[in-house]
Amino acid sequence: MKYLSTAIFTILFFSANLIFSQNKIERIEPPNWWAGMVNPKLQLLIYGKKIGDLQPKIKYIGVKIQQVIRVKNNNYLFLDLLIDETVKAGEISINFYKDDQLIETHLYELKGRKAAGTAMKGFDSSDVLYLITPDRFANGDSKNDAVAGLLQAPNRTDLGGRHGGDIEGMNQHLDYLSHMGFTAVWVNPLLENDMENYSYHGYSTTDFYKVDPRFGTNEDYQKLVENCRKKDIKFIMDMIVNHCGLNHWWMKDLPMDNWINEWDTYTETNHRKTLLQDPYASKFDKKEFSDGWFVPTMPDLNQRNPLMGNYLIQNSIWWIEFLGLAGIRMDTYPYPDMDYMTEWTEKVMAEYPNFNVVGEEWFESPTIVAYWQKGKENPNGYTSELTSVMDFPVNMAAIKALNTPESFQTGFITLYEMLAHDFLYPDPQNLVIFPDNHDMSRFFTQINEDYDLFKMGMAFYATTRGIPQFYYGTEILMTNPRSDDHGEIRSDFPGGWAGDEVDAKTGKGLTTQQKDAQNFTKKLLNWRKSKDVIHAGKLMHFVPELGTYVYFRYNETEKLMVILNKNEDNHALKLDRFSEILEGVSEGTDVLTGKRFEMGEEILLSNRSALILELK
Repeated sequence: MKYLSTAIFTILFFSANLIFSQNKIERIEPPNWWAGMVNPKLQLLIYGKKIGDLQPKIKYIGVKIQQVIRVKNNNYLFLDLLIDETVKAGEISINFYKDDQLIETHLYELKGRKAAGTAMKGFDSSDVLYLITPDRFANGDSKNDAVAGLLQAPNRTDLGGRHGGDIEGMNQHLDYLSHMGFTAVWVNPLLENDMENYSYHGYSTTDFYKVDPRFGTNEDYQKLVENCRKKDIKFIMDMIVNHCGLNHWWMKDLPMDNWINEWDTYTETNHRKTLLQDPYASKFDKKEFSDGWFVPTMPDLNQRNPLMGNYLIQNSIWWIEFLGLAGIRMDTYPYPDMDYMTEWTEKVMAEYPNFNVVGEEWFESPTIVAYWQKGKENPNGYTSELTSVMDFPVNMAAIKALNTPESFQTGFITLYEMLAHDFLYPDPQNLVIFPDNHDMSRFFTQINEDYDLFKMGMAFYATTRGIPQFYYGTEILMTNPRSDDHGEIRSDFPGGWAGDEVDAKTGKGLTTQQKDAQNFTKKLLNWRKSKDVIHAGKLMHFVPELGTYVYFRYNETEKLMVILNKNEDNHALKLDRFSEILEGVSEGTDVLTGKRFEMGEEILLSNRSALILELK
């Protein structure tokens, strides 16, 4: 009898372990949530071998299972939870049963919120953004350059390789950013990109809830944002909901057939940005634009699948709450399903009503870009909830204005007439303006390394309407003279690596011109910090004449006059045509040099210069 009992126990023990091994949970995403969110609903993605065979149960005051969703792939289970507004933070036991036998218990943490969503203020026109490509900015921890199990090892000599920049490198430069006058950072994606090649840029996500170990950890990311906050620097996270990386963990075992947009043969997006507004566009072309893949290594996500849609919305909200973000820059904003993007933005802004989201719409015409900004009344009835858009039209117009000779149709008139299209935007002051970014040639290269034009451009971006953004190294005249290869455009920030002969942070090895550019930028941006007339004032500009472009920023208490002069010789600027705004003004002081000007009949401008006058 003793031996029989032992045998029965042994059989039951191994049977239970066999069941357990067949249903082991590998992932639950989001990995945690917070009490007190505006939306009481939470959908968990649960992944594990044959997990769909199990029945989840919860006993926790204020949390109940609303629905269990089983899909085609039995390795997935989706769990809809309803969370009461009075729920207390704590650990929720999610018990998984099979035939009334408890197979596994997962402790799911419901955290308390550090601050209400209304307290999380987004970036705005009082800010100046500094854009960083983290792999190329600074290597603060060389121990994480190569990580066992990840596909791409570091190779600093390879333009398309990983160079070793990381979160700790950014931490070590925060004083530099603060002293330079930057009040916000936008960092290219830091999430895991476990791809064979070109993984450094971050846009081929292979895990939406994990920082790439070659940059650091989730906790390192959290600490970086906290350190930024201590220095009054806001943090903007780069996100992508259009696509993931081909090596994303779910690509080996998709939940269902329509999780991603698949075609009979590989089909790339046609990149035709006008299709969504075009009244004559075909359904086929629209589908190809929205559902085509960006490149063969980036599967196109199907946001029309409600489970995928919820997953991406919750992922964005998770990172905002986990990090305490001040904004999101959404990559390739028009490429996902357009109605879904309205839903995504609505739900993010419902949780964080003072937040800001800027979308990338790379197009030269403001008629296309304005389509996406919240408040725009579109002919086809489409309603967007996107608060900010990247101002590519002004970016392209400014480069043309600086590079072309002055005439009736070229030069500054190009920029003047582009700004005249601001009537198309519901909120032009909330557009992000920029001389360059991580996807285009460096500003100094685009203007043929003309230092006078550089100063004119920097003065313009610091004083016109909108939210200025500068790419790392713009302040020290970084260039890409050999090619327009993205690897060269995103070259290493000098001094970010041990042994660098040039160090931008300390000034060691910089040329005289680079130091002057750095000091020029520093003075300009620190002056801008306290100028409400720029942050929220009105703009009045005058038709460019005789090689000059003149505009004013003004409010009830202050006036600024900005003069951009491309003349090769000193130029006497007649003031009579500005009388409507100069009435009562007697003098102006240049904010960059301190030089004072009497505002009489004319003022003498130095050749090829920018002048910013505080008027009295």
